[in-house]
This record gives sequence, C-alpha cells and structure tokens, in this order.
Amino acid sequence: MITSTRRVSPDKSEVRIAFSLDDTSDVKDVEDLAQTFPDLEQRLQPVPPCVSLRESVQVYKEHCRMAREFHQVKHEITALEDRKRKLLAELVEDEKVAMEIARLEEEFRRLTEENRNLVTVHNERAQQLERLCLTNRTRQDSS
Repeated sequence: MITSTRRVSPDKSEVRIAFSLDDTSDVKDVEDLAQTFPDLEQRLQPVPPCVSLRESVQVYKEHCRMAREFHQVKHEITALEDRKRKLLAELVEDEKVAMEIARLEEEFRRLTEENRNLVTVHNERAQQLERLCLTNRTRQDSS
C-alpha cells in the first residue's frame, strides 16, 4: 500500500491519497472483462483502465456493462423488428383473404339472386306450359 499525504497550503488540512499495487482483485476482473464490442463504434469502445486506480477500473467495468446491455438491447430490437415484419406480412395476407371473402360473398349474393330469378321464371314458364297444354287439350276435345 502506498500512501501519500500532502498539504496543499499551510491553512488547509492535509490531503491523503492511498492506493495499493498488491490488491489485484480488480485487475483480475478487468482481465476477464477485456473484450471488444463489435456493435459499438470504435470511439465508443471501452478504454482499458489504469489498473492502479480503483476508480478507473470501476469506470471501465461500468462501461463494459453498458456495452453488454447495448448489445443485448440491439439484439432485442433486431428480433422485434423481424417479428414486426412477419406480423405486417401476415396482416397483408389477412387483408387479401378478407378482400377475397368479401368478393366471394358478393358473388354468392349475386348468384343467389340470379338463381331466385331463374327459379321464378322457370315456375312461371312451367305454369304457362301447363295452361297451354290444358288449352290445347280442351281445343282437341272440343273438335
């Protein structure tokens, strides 16, 4: 442990700075975290810390944690955008199906009406034929 005590001015209290070169737990963690983040621009990559300064190591660890979170969020955004594209494609397909159903319903309605008209005309013609046949029989019987 290295300790340094300084008095900035005679009327100020002493400032004491202490750090240890023997405490390597943070350094080991930094070595474990030494990684690059391909999703980040070069200027945003975590800068390796000054291992003798605990604050530098902590800032580096926090920066790496944020870079991992950024990567995770970016991955989630990509997955959600893919899902959105699939849902939009399904929506377009559903709209096409709905339009086809509407067209078929309209065609069914039109054909049903046409069938009703044809049945009516058929019945009328059948009655006319029956009357004509009766009229023709009565004429033949009277002759």
